[in-house]
Amino acid sequence: MAEQGIPGRIIVVGTGLIGTSIALAMRERGAEVLLSDRDEAALRLAVELGAGEALPDGGPGTPADLAVLAVPPAAVAVTLLDAQKRRLAAVYTDVASVKALPLEQAAGLGCDLATFVAGHPLAGSERSGPAAARPDLFLGRPWALCPAAETSDAAVTTVTALARACGAEPAVVEAGEHDRAVALVSHGPHVVSAAVAARLTGAGDVALGLAGQGVRDVTRIAASDPRLWIGILSANSEPVADVLEAVATDLAVAASLLRDGSEEAATHVADLLLRGNAGHSRIPGKHGGDPSPYAVVPVVIPDRPGELAMIFQAAGIAGVNIEDVTIEHSPGRPLGVLELAVEPAAAERLAGELRARGWSVPG
Repeated sequence: MAEQGIPGRIIVVGTGLIGTSIALAMRERGAEVLLSDRDEAALRLAVELGAGEALPDGGPGTPADLAVLAVPPAAVAVTLLDAQKRRLAAVYTDVASVKALPLEQAAGLGCDLATFVAGHPLAGSERSGPAAARPDLFLGRPWALCPAAETSDAAVTTVTALARACGAEPAVVEAGEHDRAVALVSHGPHVVSAAVAARLTGAGDVALGLAGQGVRDVTRIAASDPRLWIGILSANSEPVADVLEAVATDLAVAASLLRDGSEEAATHVADLLLRGNAGHSRIPGKHGGDPSPYAVVPVVIPDRPGELAMIFQAAGIAGVNIEDVTIEHSPGRPLGVLELAVEPAAAERLAGELRARGWSVPG
């Protein structure tokens, strides 16, 4: 039985990463979940993972409390119209990362916007598909709700309950403002990451052999599914273009100044780097709070099973909470450097515990 105050019976249309993760999270909260997907293999895998049962061909019988449309932006409106015609649920929401265009298209098709809350959980991964899904994907993450003027308060309440049940932090945002915001913090950065990664296609062995954590950090999201992203970028084209033009201007000016080579030019390039520092410092920290200046404890570790588990256990014994982790592998050698981000006051305590247990902690 579902916990009080959350949708007890939901339908998830689309068993990709987001849809299956929502299904898994809601199953953990006791909800009945029915799944639908045109990709039969993806649907079978989501069912095998315990995300729910397949929606019968004849529909759910009586309408579910909520239907989640986990489909690309271009498919939201037509999927909503079909779901409403089939009376799948009392309330509907979607999870697409673009809001204004799907809402406009839904209105044009004559969808009932009173029962629809456009939504976007800001969580994900460079991996895709049900195999990458996990029930804790949304913990502490923002979940934008973009109701239309016609949307009922009851529908907003239901979708807000869904977001909270998944562990997210719901926030009501106007659709156009949402799209401009995600262009700046998600869609634009993805294209920039892809542009940097594209330079590597012609890289020689020397450059690739020297690749470190910096290029991995910058290009990580470039590994995402291009088919998914071309749909997102096309649906949010104007705001993304604005961001890319601004970034391109900064880069073009920096390139020109670097070619100049003068001390004055270097000062102007330094200004861009300083603005980068300032912008990075504004990114919210843990649980959406102010950014925290964590201390980094480096640990040299051999590449063998169980090493990470023992280090985390040592941190627990020392009473130190690890805030973040990165691993820098040593090319051609069976070891690497593990960087543990912790509160500054706990750094020396953790370093001492690790040294006492035989690990090399530089510094």
